[in-house]
Amino acid sequence: MNDLDMDFLVGADSDDGRSSRRSRAGRGRRRKRRRNKGGFLAPMLAIIILVGGLGGGGYYGYLWLRDVTTPDDYTGQGTGKVVVEIKQGQTASDVGRALEEQGVVKSARAFTDAVASAGKSSSLQPGVYELRKQMSAAAAVELLDPGKQLMDRVTLKEGLRLSDTLTTLAKATGKPVKEFQQAAKDGEALGLPAYARGRLEGYAFPATYDITPKMSAADILTAMVDRFNQTAEKERLVAGAKEMGRTPHEIMVIASIIQAESGKLDDMGKISRVIYNRLKVGQMLEMDSTTFYGLNKYGIAATNADVESTSPYNTYRRKGLPPGPISNPGDHAIQAALNPTEGDWRWFVTTDPERGITKFASTEAEFLKIKAEFEQNQGQQKQGNG
Repeated sequence: MNDLDMDFLVGADSDDGRSSRRSRAGRGRRRKRRRNKGGFLAPMLAIIILVGGLGGGGYYGYLWLRDVTTPDDYTGQGTGKVVVEIKQGQTASDVGRALEEQGVVKSARAFTDAVASAGKSSSLQPGVYELRKQMSAAAAVELLDPGKQLMDRVTLKEGLRLSDTLTTLAKATGKPVKEFQQAAKDGEALGLPAYARGRLEGYAFPATYDITPKMSAADILTAMVDRFNQTAEKERLVAGAKEMGRTPHEIMVIASIIQAESGKLDDMGKISRVIYNRLKVGQMLEMDSTTFYGLNKYGIAATNADVESTSPYNTYRRKGLPPGPISNPGDHAIQAALNPTEGDWRWFVTTDPERGITKFASTEAEFLKIKAEFEQNQGQQKQGNG
């Protein structure tokens, strides 16, 4: 038996078997640590191999990765024409999906990426825009600038009759005037207040409107009624009319006459007072503007034949206010109807229509004097015109 055998037997037969067990456990832990090192190195080896592969033939791998991560997109400015509407509350993703469905961009993701890249996620404004088929997402984003919206900007002056308002809208939008006339008949659909009695005259608020190609005639007139309703609320029309002892409809009739008869803003409060003073004493209003409206005519001074008409708007023959507004007044005329200037005037004459000069009288003698001044100015004007 050699020394190695003796060492082995002594270790096995030793009373202190714990040292032997510790020795075996230590060898086991060392083997385990070696196995753990091998497990850690395996994925590292795979990464090294992958990196090595990319280093050698990695260009093709890069192309594959790029194709996986880059969204589909068209190139160039596209062709044709597509009218696109961004609606209130739509996100860039919503718009991107709509553009993809309409064939404008190749993918919604390409569009949202282009929006983010341009830093315009918050600048996509509701409106109607003209884009093209199969254009790059970046080109589409560029055309969705608020300044490039498709719209007609139409300004409707204070005092226009409804017939003239509808004609102006038809010319500006290219829509048939009949569409506006038909839409104007449905006061309830337009949102007219109950006191308008279903008639749009007087309630198509004069202002500047941005009209898009997607808007129908009814949409446009509804926007005008909405604007009136906002003004009525701001001016406290209902409450103010009650304070004046009138209905809101009567206030709008008075406002429409003020608007039609005024040459200057400063005259509105005085003309309003003339109307109230005449109504108070039961005097005929004798307004040329109402008489002309009933005859569907325009002019400065009514003739003897004009004042013989049987129209309910002939205030030379009928007491009180006419049955409805004769024009579409602006906010200043409405304010004047609710807040007439203090005074005892019962007559007024626009003595110089060209310069818009109006004079007021409290007595009939004063009235005859300023009327003669008007007639003299008219005679001189006729002579000047040959």
